[in-house]
Amino acid sequence: MKKLAYFDCPTGISGDMCLGALVDAGLPLDYLQQSLAGLGLSEEYDLRAHLVTRNGQAATKVEVALTAPHASHRHLKGIEALIEAARLPNRVTQWSLAIFRRLAEAEGAVHGIAPEQVHFHEVGATDAIVDIVGACIGLDYLAIDIVACSALPVGGGRVKAAHGWLPVPAPAVLRLLQMAQVPLYSNGIERELVTPTGAAIATTLAQQFGSPPAMTLRQVGLGAGGRDLPIPNILRLWIGEVVSESQFSRGRQYSDHNYRHQRESLTAGHDHGADVQTSVENEQPSTSTDTLLSEQDASGPTLETVVVLETQVDDLSPQVIGYLYDRLFAAGALDVFYQTVGMKKSRPGFLVTVIGAPEDVDACEQVLFAETTTLGVRRQLQQRHALHRVHKSVTTPYGSVRLKLAYHPQTQALLNVHPEYEDCAALAQHHQVPWLTVHRAALGTWDSLYEPSLAASLRVHHAETDSRPAI
Repeated sequence: MKKLAYFDCPTGISGDMCLGALVDAGLPLDYLQQSLAGLGLSEEYDLRAHLVTRNGQAATKVEVALTAPHASHRHLKGIEALIEAARLPNRVTQWSLAIFRRLAEAEGAVHGIAPEQVHFHEVGATDAIVDIVGACIGLDYLAIDIVACSALPVGGGRVKAAHGWLPVPAPAVLRLLQMAQVPLYSNGIERELVTPTGAAIATTLAQQFGSPPAMTLRQVGLGAGGRDLPIPNILRLWIGEVVSESQFSRGRQYSDHNYRHQRESLTAGHDHGADVQTSVENEQPSTSTDTLLSEQDASGPTLETVVVLETQVDDLSPQVIGYLYDRLFAAGALDVFYQTVGMKKSRPGFLVTVIGAPEDVDACEQVLFAETTTLGVRRQLQQRHALHRVHKSVTTPYGSVRLKLAYHPQTQALLNVHPEYEDCAALAQHHQVPWLTVHRAALGTWDSLYEPSLAASLRVHHAETDSRPAI
């Protein structure tokens, strides 16, 4: 089984907290120091580890104490040269380079310059380099195969940096979190909780964010932050074996350009039939959370973080339900459904469930409060896998119909073809024919243009669910 490291971050994440958790989980300090010596920076710092308490809980605090003058800022190429010359294990080298490259992309985006032109200030300092490379050394030493991370608290207030006072989260941190589509929340603590080094480690190495994956827990490492906070300032590193590898994507891409190239190559191979035109929507994801694709391997399924809202009411008019659906979808909901339930005092009621992207759930929640009689809404952070989807258009005797195509995550075989309901409905009404007639015409047109072998496999796949007769 694959070995998993899950970063549980109730008070955020930083490089030194990661190091503390790794040392607490079994990374020998001597091994860490010997491995870091290859960077050629040993004269500039002392590495110390000791137990501290945070709100009565013991945890390991790792400190990188600077002992000599050091470069206050470095370019990406300079840091890459240090790492490549350090004779580190291959995984450590690749992870470390990827983290700094990702940082450079985020800083470059913030300042409007190329990644190679970025001057690293705080994260280019010796202690930050030790934190990042040290975290990679620790994950490699503990033989970690997969990294996952919890949702992250945004913090608040302001922080002093090389460019002066900055709002929290700092611009580069916010960019990193945006690039990885990390689910965020506020825990009410007005401090810097996610540092640039912590954000870079998490967004580069974690293959998913949110609730703990299904795993068999073997050990827990506790890494302490530098301050006492209202809740224990401790990063908890859960280590164990994954129950099922299918819950994870097959890896991250560290460049949006790489992803775009891969996805273009992937979709180009499915363009069969001269009369089938790619619709305008071919370049658009089908849901807002599909933007997560830009951070994941195009050969694997899309792992998305979603929030599920639930509320039940027993005094709501059924007439409101249709209007409520419209308002929720307008607010960004990915899906909405309701179930009839029995409630207290034997009253019949509705259980309304809303699925949305983390960035849209606040708006959806406001709709529930405004348009229903509910007094409370439950939230759950969940993951879902979604097949890769592409939109194409076919021309039928009734007009053009968009099709949604879904591909197998590993083989890229076509699994589903679904004509868009709205297109079929509009054409059926215009031509005064049954909706099912237009629906069948769209599928028939696609089958006639697509490769016969794949069309046949689709008919087998749909045999039990498709209302049209097998051809």
